[in-house]
Amino acid sequence: MRIASSQYESTMLRSLQLNQGKTSSLTAQMASGQKIMLPSDDPITSVRLSRLTREEAAVSQYRDNIGSLKIRLQQGEAYLTGMTNDMQEARDLLVWASDGGNASADLTSMVNSMQSLKDSIFYTANSRDTEGNYVFSGTATNQPALSYDPAAPVGSRYTYTGNSGQQDVAVGNGITQTANTNVQGLETLLNQMDATITTLQVPGVTPNDPAVRAVLAANLDGMDTAMGSVSIKIATFGGTQNILSTLDTNHSNVSLSNKTALLDLGELDYSAAAIDLNGYTLALQATQKAYAKVSGLSLFNAL
Repeated sequence: MRIASSQYESTMLRSLQLNQGKTSSLTAQMASGQKIMLPSDDPITSVRLSRLTREEAAVSQYRDNIGSLKIRLQQGEAYLTGMTNDMQEARDLLVWASDGGNASADLTSMVNSMQSLKDSIFYTANSRDTEGNYVFSGTATNQPALSYDPAAPVGSRYTYTGNSGQQDVAVGNGITQTANTNVQGLETLLNQMDATITTLQVPGVTPNDPAVRAVLAANLDGMDTAMGSVSIKIATFGGTQNILSTLDTNHSNVSLSNKTALLDLGELDYSAAAIDLNGYTLALQATQKAYAKVSGLSLFNAL
């Protein structure tokens, strides 16, 4: 049986190209450590790897969101805790001022302390984060939560200028968590404290005056209401952080599972690859030698 030179050369070239292609492919796989270089290498596994990669990216984003959210909640909790401490001190002053045995000088001496506590509560309510956004203004983070107008009548100088909008952050598949809060209603307390300070500054003020007692009683009730409201916010922040910690642990477990599956599906088996590479290299060398040897033969060599 005769084989034409053109047919022989075509067969040898195909063999050389096949072995060379396999050798190059295995070399690239070993360099990258990945078993699949192109989707066509294994379409089904490629689809699975793609899905796992997308899921891992989503889980990673959720965990980043949780980390940022926990920092915001911790910051907000610290501000609110400081605010309740100021309220407690102010409440102690109000209880003291309500004692009918106080002299006028005693009541007047409380003014500076009450003023400092009022200012501290006001400034805490208008706290900003590192990006300059107001923490307790709802979603209106570009404007202060509380505003003060010294020209307004006593009892109406403080107003809430934020809103009650919520900033929801995605922390899981279909799961969101509110990242902010507001101090709406705190303006009422500050106006009551402002009225108390004005009342205590009147010369000859006495705690047994019905008008004075009414102002102190209203402020004391308002203080209890505000402290209760802020305490609820603190408890909510603490509970939310516990939930986020649990959720982050769950995400961590899912991420570990995804990474393990990605390694199992996509990681190259170097020992098997090395054996295959050696085989294709030997085949390539053998084909090259045979091609070179046979190409140098002619009919005269058989004579």
